[in-house]
Amino acid sequence: MKIVELILDEEQELAGIEAISVVESPAIEEDFVALKAEEIKLAEVNKEKRILMGALLIPNKPIYRRNGEDEYYIYFSKDTVLKASQKYLMAGNQNNSTMEHQYELKGLSLVESWIIEDEVHDKSRKYGMDLPIGTWMGAVKVNNDDVWENYVKTGKVKGFSIEGYFADKMERPQDSVGMSKEEQEANQIIEKLKDIFNG
Repeated sequence: MKIVELILDEEQELAGIEAISVVESPAIEEDFVALKAEEIKLAEVNKEKRILMGALLIPNKPIYRRNGEDEYYIYFSKDTVLKASQKYLMAGNQNNSTMEHQYELKGLSLVESWIIEDEVHDKSRKYGMDLPIGTWMGAVKVNNDDVWENYVKTGKVKGFSIEGYFADKMERPQDSVGMSKEEQEANQIIEKLKDIFNG
């Protein structure tokens, strides 16, 4: 089965992530945590914080795709995850959100964004998330009563999914000379996946 790396085409103005979608089945297979005021003691303990925290993009994670009869996997390198997260905020897209990639939502804003850099001391660990270094994490404030009451609290949505434009990097260099450590690790993962799916 084909494995395709998606990259940011920095020459294309539209390249990058345009919105964050709240979905029932996130492609990255990671559920978010719905934070409540009781979890972090603040002045107003009785009010819900209405914040969803979770992974927005995980580096080197194979994501299954199907286009008609064509089945394949896509993935993003650590470098692409970092660039995409920065470009999303620089473009001022933190208030862009959708439901199940189908319709636009109002009242959802990305209020925290970070890349996991430490396996032990990252904020995500406090909430029981065991995600790899290089993962783009986000906290989304939900100021939309319908979404919070009818989708988050009922468990109809479980995670985040991104919407954006990326280019395919179809040809991967076979020679590891000049590659970063992360690129070499990504190549090793891809080769193992190819062995599993083709063997």
